[in-house]
Amino acid sequence: MTPNAPRPLMSGRVLAFVGIILVAANLRTAVGALSPILGRISADLPLDPVVVGLLGSMPPVCFAIFGILTPALVRRTKLEVVLIAALGAILLGHLIRGIAGDVLVLVLGSAVTFAGLGLGNVLLPPIVKKYFPDRIALITTIYVTMLSVSTLVPPLVAVPVADAASWRVSLAMWAGVSVIALVPWLTLLATDRRAPAAPALEAAKSDVVGRLWRSPLAWSLAVVFGLSSLNAYAMFAWLPSLVQDIVGVSDATAGAWLSIYAFMGFPAGLIIPILAARMKNVALLVYVAIGCLVAGYAGFLLAPTSVPVLWVVLIGLGPLLFPLALVLINLRTRTHDGAIALSSFVQSVGYVIGAVGPLVVGITHDVTGGWTVPLIVLVCVAFVGVFAGAVVARDRAIEDGA
Repeated sequence: MTPNAPRPLMSGRVLAFVGIILVAANLRTAVGALSPILGRISADLPLDPVVVGLLGSMPPVCFAIFGILTPALVRRTKLEVVLIAALGAILLGHLIRGIAGDVLVLVLGSAVTFAGLGLGNVLLPPIVKKYFPDRIALITTIYVTMLSVSTLVPPLVAVPVADAASWRVSLAMWAGVSVIALVPWLTLLATDRRAPAAPALEAAKSDVVGRLWRSPLAWSLAVVFGLSSLNAYAMFAWLPSLVQDIVGVSDATAGAWLSIYAFMGFPAGLIIPILAARMKNVALLVYVAIGCLVAGYAGFLLAPTSVPVLWVVLIGLGPLLFPLALVLINLRTRTHDGAIALSSFVQSVGYVIGAVGPLVVGITHDVTGGWTVPLIVLVCVAFVGVFAGAVVARDRAIEDGA
């Protein structure tokens, strides 16, 4: 049997399967839980627009920084050990945010949590390639779907929990999900001899990393990922405020609409990895995503109160670029080294691009006093993906030494 020949899905890898799903369940909770309850937090800890913009930009910034550091950390130990450390950081950050007595501690707790998320983001694709090389599209579909669930649930429950208990409980309760996710990986590490045999893949070779900086495909994947990140974090930071200002909904309704936005990643996560593995021209998926973003933002510009939920849905379909980029990281590499290096490169560069989103939207809104200019900027940025999509479809694989 060849290394990538399909075998029974759970054959000797139940813990890894469960662990992957539970890690994915942690990777967006800290992001979606904050913005719907900013008003309640502000009653205790005054948050000015600069701090709100900073908190909105922190996830992609931390994801980028720790995405760059991940290969170096993995070279010194094992993938599983770094993943456990990432879950520990997520757990600690949730707790710090819950006990924050001032804005600085809230920001610190967010940074710790987002650092763990950044490590987990980069580690999941090579973990999938290690344990499920024969089921890459399927496992990517499953964990991206769980990412969508971990994105849509927090804003849906954040306000009710904050009203019933407090905003501190609403932020800190997600630490329980991190504790559960640690169990399979600690068990797997303790019973390492039972883990499926795999080639040494922990080190992303420096020559592989160096080639990525000169690869049009690597840069195009990073742009595709970055567009998804930029739009997603701009919306997570500002969509509740946007719809409250121009549609006039309550904060609870705004939180529910943010969940609708996040929910649109659910069908995308189910369908896109499988389509990408089978389609000859994946650029079509990029163009569909761009069309949805442009249509949604244009709807808020031209007819904001007519069918605002439709505009939210369309904007929510734009980040189908996210599961597309994740599955292409594995489909466009031949080796484990290549997957780790490309995952780090794409996510680090992509999240740097993504960090611009909340800041640009916040600054342009503050300067102009409205949402017209921020929405026009987002429409213009979306069209950058047209060029990246063409390269992603043309170039079939990264030269990673295979």
